Amino acid sequence: MIRSKIIATGAYIPTERIPNEYFLNNTFFERDHSIIRNATETVIQKFKAITGIAERRYAPSGITASDMGSMAAREALTNSGIDPESIDQIIVAHNYGDMDHPGASRDAVPALASRVKHKLGIHNPRCIPYDILFGCPGWLQAMIQADLAIRAGMVRTSLIIGTETLSRVLDSSDRDSMIFSDGAGACILQANGEDGGGVLSTGGRSDTAAELGFIFSGGRNDAADSKPQFIKMNGRKVYEYVLDYVPQAMKECFDQSGEPISALKMVFLHQANEKMDEAIIKRFYGLYDMDPFPENVMPMNIAWMGNSSVATIPTLLHQVVKGQLKSFELVKGDVILMASVGAGMNINAVAYKW
Repeated sequence: MIRSKIIATGAYIPTERIPNEYFLNNTFFERDHSIIRNATETVIQKFKAITGIAERRYAPSGITASDMGSMAAREALTNSGIDPESIDQIIVAHNYGDMDHPGASRDAVPALASRVKHKLGIHNPRCIPYDILFGCPGWLQAMIQADLAIRAGMVRTSLIIGTETLSRVLDSSDRDSMIFSDGAGACILQANGEDGGGVLSTGGRSDTAAELGFIFSGGRNDAADSKPQFIKMNGRKVYEYVLDYVPQAMKECFDQSGEPISALKMVFLHQANEKMDEAIIKRFYGLYDMDPFPENVMPMNIAWMGNSSVATIPTLLHQVVKGQLKSFELVKGDVILMASVGAGMNINAVAYKW
């Protein structure tokens, strides 16, 4: 059986560390432009208690999403030992294109994947680069598409990248701006299923009725700029949607893997909100009548990296692979589940055997 297998990972973690104290001089407003009366310090303390985020990373000025994606890809290539010219396709997941500073135009032509191919110096004309815009689940959706292409015999080797500079689309008068961050993660997926490892099953869901507007582009909360150029979300609606549908989508995917729930070693969730992710895991295992859920099953990096959208799962996976998260280790034969949710609203999941 042909299976697609991750043969290497890579990441670019921006160097600028932005602690919560960075926002102490901000004045926050509601979406109706009314000022939030609580002291900014109180707003930040409540934010930390809910999201678990103490700091995040921003890319230095001049570093774009395709720059970060190229650096993550270069590390994955180095770790794989393969010839870059042997790559059949490059898929880059992002949502805002290249922006080299806050307020810059969103530059996505040519595609970021084409730019990555250029920056990596790949000349093979049969290496096809393209982008995918799918909200925060974009990197995982790219992996699903690459897996389909590999199993269909269309390609052998895919380079999959998730990269985003959300710091360039933040409204400083919106407290939700503290959630978001920058980063890039990559993996190389290759046809290599002889040892039984690789992608076991995939699944997804999309709701685009009232859910379409849960995450969107809008103007500043303080009404200083009405242009729809900043990332916005209806946090309560997102939270309700996530808990209603993500655990079930995860279960449907995992049930198709053929593995018993007792074999599941780790769940890699999109790093959106610590409390929300804990609630997802609790409900997921609850569907198997497992309460409490197993200990040490959910690696997280949101506390110091924030929510970097498409980059959260690949950077988290890379950190676990490299032994950078204490008490989390992947060895041959381990079964994991990756799942994400975001603008669309879109949900996806991948069950995988290491």
